[in-house]
Amino acid sequence: MVFLITGNGKGKTTSAMGMVVRALGHGFKCAVIQFIKSRAENTGEFRLLHKNNVFWKTFGDGFTWEKDSLENTSEKCKSGWELFKSIANDFDLIVLDEFTYVFNMKMIEQHEVIDFLKSVKNHIVITGRDADKRLIEISDTVSEIVEIRHHYKKYKTSIKGIEF
Repeated sequence: MVFLITGNGKGKTTSAMGMVVRALGHGFKCAVIQFIKSRAENTGEFRLLHKNNVFWKTFGDGFTWEKDSLENTSEKCKSGWELFKSIANDFDLIVLDEFTYVFNMKMIEQHEVIDFLKSVKNHIVITGRDADKRLIEISDTVSEIVEIRHHYKKYKTSIKGIEF
């Protein structure tokens, strides 16, 4: 099954990590592949899940709106996609965190993504804003997180243990 968690609100990755925790509780073998983001080792979710044998790789160098060029980001994301394809059948649940950006920016051939996701036999969780209608169409469950208010707009800071 493909689960898609999208929208402008806070909590897409958090929801996906909750699914990983639930799956681990049932003895599932889990993996997280993060795109765009960098420095996963600083996050609470990485620290906890890595200790619990979750395979975790990050393929990013920070959010794209902070970059003059996407060439390096694109190369890293392509490497993450290739890794995903090589391990897709080795895990019961795999999170592709922030993958909608990779898809929307066409860092990977979109038809290849759709065809491959349709062929995977385990559970895939995709997160990120602005999910493309093709990702929505192939997903078995689609959730949209809507922002009503976010503290960052007022305080301009991320909170340890809440955002990372």
